[in-house]
This record gives sequence, C-alpha cells and structure tokens, in this order.
Amino acid sequence: MSDGARPEAAFVLLLMQSTFWFAAGVSAFPFVLAGEPWMVGLGLASCVLAGLGSLLAAGLICRSRRARRWTLVLEWVCLGGSALLLLLPIGANRGPVSLMVNIALPLALVALLRGKKMRAAFSSHGASPTASAGG
Repeated sequence: MSDGARPEAAFVLLLMQSTFWFAAGVSAFPFVLAGEPWMVGLGLASCVLAGLGSLLAAGLICRSRRARRWTLVLEWVCLGGSALLLLLPIGANRGPVSLMVNIALPLALVALLRGKKMRAAFSSHGASPTASAGG
C-alpha cells in the first residue's frame, strides 16, 4: 500500500470501529428495560465513543495532526484494555471475532498511522497528497 493511501485506509478502519462501538451502545439499551438501569451509562458511553471515533476519522481524512495523535492514543488505550480483558479471568469473550475487533483492528490502525512518513504526511509543512502524486 502506498503511503498516500494509508490515511484513507485508517479512515475506513476507524469508521468500522466506530460502527462496532455504536452497535454495542445501541444493543445495551434493551437491557435497561429488563431491569438493568446501569446499562444506560454503558450504552451512552459506547455511543459517545462512536461519535468521537467518527470525528477522528474525519480528521484523518483531512490530514489533521491532532486527529492522528488522538487516534493513536485511543488505539493504544483500546489495546491496553483488550489485553486486560484477555489476561484477567473475568469471563471475557476470547473468540475470533473478539480478537479481530479488539486486537487486530487497533493494531492495524496503529501500524497504518505510525512512522516518520505518516508524521510527515500529517504535518502542516509536508507536501499535499495531490502534489506528490503529480497532479
């Protein structure tokens, strides 16, 4: 994958992750009707996280340095939390879908956004993607 396409790939992956968070948030609300009122907080937190992820994704497509930095922070926090879920014996799901969403997706985002070339692509002094493509 060319370096110019890496931010767009990160945009798509972050939107996918935000969609998963939104689905998790919406799916928590029926449990409130079943007598678990604390699920409102978890559902709202997931929906807010989905909104934050969508805003960061928009920032990535605009080549914002802040969006890149905060996306990396968010993904490292997600990886840390996922590692805790895997290591602690609390009954967390350890299936292939969980591993793909909680480990592989954040790792892919970190891999796409790390490095000197990506830092340069997101810097205000770097060349624009269209200028480097010759058009």
